[in-house]
Amino acid sequence: MRSDFIRIYKSVHTWTGIVAGMALFIAFYAGAITIFKEPLVRWATPPSATHGQAIALDQAPLLIAQTLRDHPAAARDFRLPLQSAEHLPGGLSWAVRENEADDHDHSSARHYFAIPEDGGTVRVEENHPSELAEFIDVLHRVAGLPFDTDPNRWVMGIIAALYTLALVSGVIVLLPSLVKDFFALRVGKNIKRMWLDAHNVVGIISLPFHVVMALTAVVFAYHDGFYFIQDKLIHDGKWATAFSRGGPPTSAAPRDPAAMRSPAELLANVRALSPGFEPTSLQYLNATGPRATVRVWGHDPSAHSPRFLGGFVALDPYSGKVINADFLPGQQSLPNAVVGSFFALHFGTYGGTPVQWMYFLLGLAGAWLFYGGNLLWLETRRIKAAKRDDGSGVPPEQRRDVRWMAAGTVGVCLGAVCGISLTIVAAKWLQGRVDDLNTWHLGLYYTVFFGALAWAFRCGAARSAIHLLWLAAAFTIAIPLTSLLAWLLPSLGMWAHGSSATLGVDATALAGGLCFVWLARATHRRAMEGPVDSVWSLRRGKA
Repeated sequence: MRSDFIRIYKSVHTWTGIVAGMALFIAFYAGAITIFKEPLVRWATPPSATHGQAIALDQAPLLIAQTLRDHPAAARDFRLPLQSAEHLPGGLSWAVRENEADDHDHSSARHYFAIPEDGGTVRVEENHPSELAEFIDVLHRVAGLPFDTDPNRWVMGIIAALYTLALVSGVIVLLPSLVKDFFALRVGKNIKRMWLDAHNVVGIISLPFHVVMALTAVVFAYHDGFYFIQDKLIHDGKWATAFSRGGPPTSAAPRDPAAMRSPAELLANVRALSPGFEPTSLQYLNATGPRATVRVWGHDPSAHSPRFLGGFVALDPYSGKVINADFLPGQQSLPNAVVGSFFALHFGTYGGTPVQWMYFLLGLAGAWLFYGGNLLWLETRRIKAAKRDDGSGVPPEQRRDVRWMAAGTVGVCLGAVCGISLTIVAAKWLQGRVDDLNTWHLGLYYTVFFGALAWAFRCGAARSAIHLLWLAAAFTIAIPLTSLLAWLLPSLGMWAHGSSATLGVDATALAGGLCFVWLARATHRRAMEGPVDSVWSLRRGKA
């Protein structure tokens, strides 16, 4: 390929990466954490007398009938868990949202659960589940913006499009030297060469993962628009009825929930359809309406799941008839399997725990890739400035845009890391001590994030990077220390579940905190011993 074309693609790769890189760092770092969203929810949710035990299936019909009789609003959408977990209510649960709330906005929802009591009565209480994992997932979905709304998703779509362009141009730039430089990692005094080798190796090895993330992120950001076009071109404006059960409703009168088939019968029908499917919960939709549906959610270890929660089969709760199996793992038609595979590839809902760990590590590697890309650009600017050295022995001063880019990279990336770690710690320290914990999660994160950004511009990239890495280490190590204190001092009012999932959260945080300690020490050493003309140097004097 001609050298002038290579230069053009290199420029495209550089600037698309710089424009989108810091937002993508937040998306990838938060996304890596949400791969283990369920263990994080369990870690952040306090146990209680009404949590931890799923009700017996023979109690479920009476519980459902009495709850819907006394609380008709629950009929719109309620769930019945089938597995025991210390962070889940032991009965059926539902949420009531404001009418004007966005489909993806769960912040205004009020949560309730109902459990059976002695004497055949039902007790209903308001529940306050932790929204910590959901908040971190929102940071992932909209690249650090506070709310998962349509405009914010459109912004993420633009970032994902730039991300795609950076991937394509980067591969084209690397093609001429791919064979020679693929496994080269030249560690030495040439800092730029070392960063470039590491950047290229990580980028090429994880390229399939990044291509999937980029393309699916664009689809997720603009899915409403894609559905609208599909509706007009394929379904002739009848998208809303394309997957309906057909036929007008026969009656507007509410149906009697006591006439529904029992959960045990519905599960038997699902097992007959797919013996390898492992149900985890039942979701009832419009249970007293003419088009009542129950979705049986679960997983099939031998197939990919089309959603983060798994897959489902839809049944009529009154007749037990299967309505739709298009989202049942292992039973999907070819078109639905292709579409579902995009969701599975993005969420890592296939292959079990090994694939989840692989996605977690690839997510962290992706975050490093964007951070390292900015550092590579800054190192290139240092070398260009050194070539203009006038021979006076005084190191050339870096341009203002270089200093600002360095400070912005440190502030945004490390501010996000510090903010996420602190808001995880707050889940246990503030539970029961504040009225609205979910608002505190948001407030703590953005206070730390913008504080770190301001500190980076105030002190400069070199000094603030050391400070913020030590802060990230302290906040991240505080996660397992909080669980340890909860176990040693129950009087603090915190909790430590002790399950393998929550212990995994603590162990991973401890490993991450120790990595930040190492990075802080290495950054300090670079600032004191590295090239004096670098924005990462704290030394002043002759070059």
